[in-house]
Amino acid sequence: MGVITAPCYCHTTVGSPKPYLSPSSHTFRHSLPISPSTLRRISCLAASAPAAESSLTAKVGSGLKDFIHIDDFDKETILKILDRAIEVKALLKSGDRTFRPFEGKTMSMIFAKPSMRTRVSFETGFSLLGGHAIYLGPDDIQMGKREETRDVARVLSRYNDIIMARVFSHQDILDLSKYATVPVINGLTDYNHPVQIMADALTMIEHIGRFEGTKVVYVGDGNNIVHSWLLLAAVVPFHFVCACPKGFEPDAKTVEKARKAGISKIEISHDPKEAVRGADVVYSDVWASMGQKEEAEYRRQVFKGFQVDQNLMDVAGSKAFFMHCLPAERGVEVTDEVVEAPYSIVFPQAENRMHAQNAIMLHVLGK
Repeated sequence: MGVITAPCYCHTTVGSPKPYLSPSSHTFRHSLPISPSTLRRISCLAASAPAAESSLTAKVGSGLKDFIHIDDFDKETILKILDRAIEVKALLKSGDRTFRPFEGKTMSMIFAKPSMRTRVSFETGFSLLGGHAIYLGPDDIQMGKREETRDVARVLSRYNDIIMARVFSHQDILDLSKYATVPVINGLTDYNHPVQIMADALTMIEHIGRFEGTKVVYVGDGNNIVHSWLLLAAVVPFHFVCACPKGFEPDAKTVEKARKAGISKIEISHDPKEAVRGADVVYSDVWASMGQKEEAEYRRQVFKGFQVDQNLMDVAGSKAFFMHCLPAERGVEVTDEVVEAPYSIVFPQAENRMHAQNAIMLHVLGK
């Protein structure tokens, strides 16, 4: 068989609008030998390549999904994901490593905000199920600064099967979702933290037997954790109370959205002792989140009286569990005694990040 010369596309001559469709030896600095059949196959693929379709059309058409807000899903789907989490967790706990649905798949993990739990839980979970996760730290991309978010989304979609992002601005996760052609999972934004709340619901099912119909009382700042609880309350019925100082209430539109759904009882309180009475779960988080550390001392003054201590847990009652999304500032929003108490389930809660996220990844990838 004769051998003809096909171009190497590393060094093209400026001027040809589509050099890859015009293989001519004089337009390239060097060339490689290639068989005629291979060249015909490459040429046909290039000539028949369709015009770029929108990310939204591509994603919808393929049946792929994102996980951005909990209320993007109905109750049936949320419960289905949680059931899957229980099933896959049991499989992993048994030592069985034959279930590898992510074999041959890769995930980019974008971290504008660093995190131990989010990185280790996603990376370990994806690996245990056969996939390979790639960590992209704050200096690796500088998304929105060195490169526009929409460009990052489209580039990573060509390398990876799924993208997880933990970012500051909620608009960043919306832009990733808009422009990516692969599923995007919200690992946290300043607005919400849906994977955490799925892990929390899983933990409540394991320790209480359910989360429907329970009373969850969050004590502290009306932050992204609260917003995700509110969005869950717009889908699944339970009693949610946010006890916070005046001026630190959750986003008013999100509160209104949860109330208008008519699914759950929603209360905003400024009296933690009254709020926790009869609670199934007392939940806390740091008073100053990442990006608010310059306000930490001021917040410590404002939040006096909102520390979860043994006295507050006594008011809640003997059936109440304590939960915290971690990391905790012991001695600030919660005492060491409470974190270490028998009713504290913060470490099973942390473990369940991985199991809930595994189920979420299985769902968005259609596995």
